[in-house]
Amino acid sequence: MLRIAVPNKGALSEPAADLLQEAGYRRRGMAKELVVVDEENGVELFHLRPRDIAVYVGSGTVDVGITGQDMLIDSRTPAAEILQLGFARSTFRFAAPVGTRSDISDLEGARIATSYENLVEDYLGERGVSAEVVHLDGAVESSIRLGVADVIADVVETGTTLRQAGLAPFGEPIMTSQAVLFSRPGMELDEEGQRALEVLERRIRGVLVAREYVMLDYDVPTALLEKAVEITPGLQSPTVSPLHGGEWSAVRAMVDRRVAHRMMDDLYDVGARAILVTAIQACRI
Repeated sequence: MLRIAVPNKGALSEPAADLLQEAGYRRRGMAKELVVVDEENGVELFHLRPRDIAVYVGSGTVDVGITGQDMLIDSRTPAAEILQLGFARSTFRFAAPVGTRSDISDLEGARIATSYENLVEDYLGERGVSAEVVHLDGAVESSIRLGVADVIADVVETGTTLRQAGLAPFGEPIMTSQAVLFSRPGMELDEEGQRALEVLERRIRGVLVAREYVMLDYDVPTALLEKAVEITPGLQSPTVSPLHGGEWSAVRAMVDRRVAHRMMDDLYDVGARAILVTAIQACRI
């Protein structure tokens, strides 16, 4: 069986569980359930601390895992990304009291508080900056006021928490991060495990595509068909079927959900009617 490590809590947990459920895998019934055996799909799901997942995958205890890129890099575990999953997006940045620092060169000799000390040390080392990195498990925004650090390095989303602490980000982002499906480099699986991994990757890709696209259906006068399909070319080409009487055609196409409403307006202007949009639950491309 393919062994998959998934986050057991935190911001990664629910989106990862939703993704796997949409891909057809069993979901744990209780929060305390640590292992889910999905015989039908040939996988075992191990619910682990997000920060530990890279270690388990790197050691070969499990085959693949889902965690954040920032945690993966901070673990210093060699990894092979399989898929970027598009959730838990974040930006990792330096921050300091407003107006005190403006560039990475201002970090020379500073004390930097962070929960990602390896990531920060490696970043500074690559740029030849010497600073003291202070490890904290959380709430790093308070470390400057408490005299523990001069600067922090942390995940920045809206910046509200930083502003409340009198801090502002400076310099270029250390990195941007999102959830990823990954394995260890050079991993070898038996035939059953390799098949399960291929199916997992294909299913997740299908869910990710389904989240970005919708199915657009409409009727259009056959004389205006060419103008209409220029608006909705689809992935390869749209499906066109003649309607009874021959004067109208029915068209179906997968379209980017972000522009679906604009396409509907354009189709209506062309002369299309009965324009419908439906969600796609899953697909194989």
